[in-house]
Amino acid sequence: MAPLDGFPGQRFRVLPAPLTAHALRTGLTSRLLVTDVGYFPRARGHLMTRPGGTSTSIVIVCQDGAGQVWFGGRTYRVNAGDAVVIPKNEPHRYSSDDEHPWTIGWFHADGLDVPELTQAALGPGRVPVAPLRDAYTAWNLVDRVIAALERDETEASLLAAAGAAWNLFAQIASERRLGPAGTTERVHIAQDYLRKNLADAPSVSELARLAGLSTSHFASVFRRSAGMGVLEYIKRLRNSRARELLVATDLPIAEVGRSVGYSDPFYFSRQFHSINGTSPSDFRAHYRQQEPRPGTSDPEPGADRIPRSG
Repeated sequence: MAPLDGFPGQRFRVLPAPLTAHALRTGLTSRLLVTDVGYFPRARGHLMTRPGGTSTSIVIVCQDGAGQVWFGGRTYRVNAGDAVVIPKNEPHRYSSDDEHPWTIGWFHADGLDVPELTQAALGPGRVPVAPLRDAYTAWNLVDRVIAALERDETEASLLAAAGAAWNLFAQIASERRLGPAGTTERVHIAQDYLRKNLADAPSVSELARLAGLSTSHFASVFRRSAGMGVLEYIKRLRNSRARELLVATDLPIAEVGRSVGYSDPFYFSRQFHSINGTSPSDFRAHYRQQEPRPGTSDPEPGADRIPRSG
């Protein structure tokens, strides 16, 4: 618990129970509602112990200092630049470090989307502490959550807080999948090379050499970062560029295929169909029936319904 007189400079807001119950029944706040927020600077002596957990999920961002979290039978160190995610109804305890007390921003969230957001932010290993690659953005997001509820308790403020909280959940989940910054940056080098050289068809081993990693390590890190294997990633990159060329140019289908790395037009067509559910020619025809061609003007509103006067 916080000292009875609080922490100098702290900020703290809690929604009233009737408002919380109403907001969780109606509108967008039924999906995600921030119920409690706080900012505790240099919070020496801060300790929370909840043997039965809470009815809400908790997100903490540590700006400075350090602390500890006990969760799932283990104790985790929390440092500046870390986020902490604790799901609802899970026993936990967290505390500020005595020698280097933490400065934290935090919120509690409830709603229909919160369990899934929480699990995504926890990651498959269910590790509550997540080192942040972009701690600056994360801190700004938690500050926006706090500022929204400090403003007032109108629907507009509740929605503003929910939006910033959703973004923070998503950032933590995304950074979990990107993995450690140093190794992932090497994968990004290979991905950038692929985007610029779609027609060259480099092998996985060639990309691994470009990234300075062994082939097996590169493949593993790549899958964790991208959510798919290297070959599937290449196929989807090529298809994305092919769709662009089919819509924006009059290149023959075979030439579109060659431009994105497929020398065999029949193989290109099969690969395109596997991703898009249709052939390249049918995709082009359907799109051009639905949208004006690049460089052409849109028809006048209602021109297909209202006859022009003579």
